[in-house]
Amino acid sequence: MSVRISTRGVRTSVGPRAARISVGTGGTRISSGVGPLYASSSLGGGRRRNSTSRTTGSRTVAPSAAQLERARRQAERAQQEAERDAAIAQLTELRRQTTSVHLQSFTPSRPPVVPGPQQLGLGWALAEAQAHHLAGLGLFARAERAAAKRRAEEDAPAYLAAEEARLQAVHSELMAEATQWWQALTANDEETVCEAVNYAFSDNAAAGCAVGVDGAVLSVVMRQQDIDTLPAQMPGLTPGGRPTLKTLSKRDRTMWWLTTMGSNIVATLKEAFAVAPGITAVDLAVLTRLPDTQRLGFVAYGRWTRQAIDAGPWREPTDALRFLDIGQDVACSVTTTASGNLSSAVKPLDTSRLPGLQSLLDHAQDDAGSGEQALAGLDGDVLANTPAAHSAPLPDRYRIRPFAEWKTQTAHLTPPPASALPGRAPATALTPGQTLVLPEEGWQGLLIAFSFAGADADLTLFLTDADGQVTCDEDFVFYNQPSAAQGAARLLGKQNEGPHTVERAALHLVALPAHIQRVTMAVNMDVDTGLTCGALTHAHLYMDCVTGAAWTFQPPADPGIRAMTIAELYRHTINGQQVWKLRADGQGWADGLDGLARAHGVNIT
Repeated sequence: MSVRISTRGVRTSVGPRAARISVGTGGTRISSGVGPLYASSSLGGGRRRNSTSRTTGSRTVAPSAAQLERARRQAERAQQEAERDAAIAQLTELRRQTTSVHLQSFTPSRPPVVPGPQQLGLGWALAEAQAHHLAGLGLFARAERAAAKRRAEEDAPAYLAAEEARLQAVHSELMAEATQWWQALTANDEETVCEAVNYAFSDNAAAGCAVGVDGAVLSVVMRQQDIDTLPAQMPGLTPGGRPTLKTLSKRDRTMWWLTTMGSNIVATLKEAFAVAPGITAVDLAVLTRLPDTQRLGFVAYGRWTRQAIDAGPWREPTDALRFLDIGQDVACSVTTTASGNLSSAVKPLDTSRLPGLQSLLDHAQDDAGSGEQALAGLDGDVLANTPAAHSAPLPDRYRIRPFAEWKTQTAHLTPPPASALPGRAPATALTPGQTLVLPEEGWQGLLIAFSFAGADADLTLFLTDADGQVTCDEDFVFYNQPSAAQGAARLLGKQNEGPHTVERAALHLVALPAHIQRVTMAVNMDVDTGLTCGALTHAHLYMDCVTGAAWTFQPPADPGIRAMTIAELYRHTINGQQVWKLRADGQGWADGLDGLARAHGVNIT
């Protein structure tokens, strides 16, 4: 017998190990401890408890070789099915794109609307004049500075009137040129029509080229995708109805190619009629590289009228094949056999009875190794009608003459020698987040230059209130609206300088209205490229003023953003005096111009 004393009371045990009776505060219990089984029962009051358990050792079972092999095969099948589904989706989308070009619509040409010149104000003119007259004068030359300001006040009204009159004259010239161009287009002037049509064709999937006008009939040559470039497979179904990839038969390949050609033909005709309102019919011939000889040959030609194309309907991809039925004297190398089946061979058409086509074919050039669907120069006339690239910079007819240029031309003076101009002080390099107080001379006029390489980007300015929001759309300065605040904030254009592109702007802080508390300088990547700011190289912002003081900032090349604010100018009060401060930034938005504009209160539609 043993006795234990604990916080729960006195407990005694009677009996051998095999059978014990325990007495204590937990009640009287009897237990048998034989073997791995035990049972205990309460002999006194309280709840009865019965429990039984078996103690077993744990074990780890490794997968068998068969199980591992089965798992490997399942993973392989899953990978193969994923790759198959991706290929099916890609081929389905490719077929949809290539056979649905004719479903798009084209806006008919209208007489051109010439935008008026930017509005200028006396505040801008005064700031320009003061910046010129104060150049080179020290801060302590008070008498000279006062005299310079008086001269600026005298010159500013005349400068403003002269620029407004000159810009209005430029606007009248542009209006006359636009009217003359529209009259030539509607009268089917050959050079005007071909230039306008070729400019519209320059981004087409199937390259097209207008080669001449005869009366109201336009002649066009189109370069169709080679049949050999089509994929070798197409989506299909197994006998059990499951999606699969099947080998593209020769006849199926020909049908796909024919539908694609018809879709491009109809789209080319629709666009030509939309661009040239005086054209009533189009003679169109299609060139492609033939699979047997790998030489260029004509595979379709005919005449299609505006009326036939406008009648449509163009709702389904299969509607593209209607080009064979609605044209005049249509010939196509793909024909229907006597049994009603589609011919599977693509052979060149005989153009010997069509001297014009044969001449074009003899002079056609096509780079087979380029991988591009390009139509090279057919002859000198075609090359002469090829328009400049969309991205080619245009001269700024509304360029504002700097005050110094106006003053020189007005007073018949020669510009001062370079040695008389104030020297440039070394530029102050800014770091992200750094701020500084802008010298008062900088309020009169700042020249801003954003230099970069590697990709295209656009400089924009936001004139905002204290909360960073524009109060009207006119306070958003970008390439389609290059001026704001009556000329106080202006984009000066973009140009190439050696290996870099530079876009400049001019800012007169003293001429800004009182509600504008901040000026944000930002850049955004070209939307069409899909590139991020990480593609920009040698990007830096440069600002200077008439005293020669200058500041530079190199923004980060962040691959996660497509637009960013580079720097910001904002009003600030120090010791009761209002100043302008400059802050370097470099923060951006992943969604590009949309996010940048929304953050400053501009909705882009």
